[in-house]
Amino acid sequence: MRKYILSTLFIVSLLLSWSTHLSAQVNADTTQKSEKKAESFNAGNLIIDHIVDNHEWHIAEIGHTEVIIPLPIILVDQGKLVTFCSSKFEHGKSVYKGYKLETERNSDKGKIVKVVPGTMETDKSVKKPLDFSITKTVAGVFVSIIVMILVFGSVARSYRRNEGHAPKGLQSLLEPVILFIRDDIAKPSIGKHYNTYMPFLLTTFFFIFFSNLIGLIPIFPGGANVTGNIAVTLVLALFTFFIILIKSNRHYWIDIFNTPGVPWWLKFPLPLLPVIELAGLFIKPFVLMVRLFANITAGHIIVLGFISLIFIFGQMSVSLAYGVSVVSVFFSLFIDLLELLVAFIQAYVFTMLSALYFGMATESHEPATHNN
Repeated sequence: MRKYILSTLFIVSLLLSWSTHLSAQVNADTTQKSEKKAESFNAGNLIIDHIVDNHEWHIAEIGHTEVIIPLPIILVDQGKLVTFCSSKFEHGKSVYKGYKLETERNSDKGKIVKVVPGTMETDKSVKKPLDFSITKTVAGVFVSIIVMILVFGSVARSYRRNEGHAPKGLQSLLEPVILFIRDDIAKPSIGKHYNTYMPFLLTTFFFIFFSNLIGLIPIFPGGANVTGNIAVTLVLALFTFFIILIKSNRHYWIDIFNTPGVPWWLKFPLPLLPVIELAGLFIKPFVLMVRLFANITAGHIIVLGFISLIFIFGQMSVSLAYGVSVVSVFFSLFIDLLELLVAFIQAYVFTMLSALYFGMATESHEPATHNN
């Protein structure tokens, strides 16, 4: 079982990291710091720039020096592979190899586009290159992968060393959670075939949980908004959707297209109920995707909103900023503590709903046998 968990973890997480770039690229935080200081404080821009993806990982700003980790740029343009470092763009101020990082606040902001030769103008007459770059979100996914491999590798070694003995250390911390997912989520929701889905359920739960926790850490390598990226939650939901399609039995499709116990006039001549049931098949993964994305993103926005109040009132009066900062910091810490609970709840809800959908898709409808 442990081998299945680790192998499924690696494959799913790797696919998640690359799939981020198959969806539309989100806006990047590329506005120059010097320009920001000269402008009035804009809370909306600050919040958006912190929750979206980026082609570099901003660590800190010490004086006038920015500590930034540049990330790899990987492009496929007209069948040619183009690779270089994101530092070549100089935060969107430079063109490199005929490409630039769009900084204008439009639909292409944060995307890598081709420029008219000899200028900084976007060449709209050509297609944008396919972008497979390692962005901050992707790097955050890899951080979660590494943490999970280290954690579960340590737990697996503990099981081998302590076989037949009481669990110790990290093993004793995670074993109740694993048993909770098995006994309180998988078994009641899926039934006797629950063991087939345990690797996916455990992988999904711990990936979401660890990503949420790491995202709350304000210093590197934490702070990446992994589960607040809708591309990541989309792929997690698609995995659940495809497992439902692959593992569903005949009774599941009969219940969709010819629901028993329903009046015939709801099925013919206008198949009202089958249409609703079929729509529900697609609504389920959509709900999984949006629920996780919205809850995690909302938590980040609320915290940044409280912090922004300090700078908003600071433009009015320094003393007023000091007074507001006490309230803002208090509520920010409170929300952060609440987010620790949300990190677990969202992982639990996603895993629970996935298990319920698997149970619905594989329900046998066999008559119960009674022993006389």
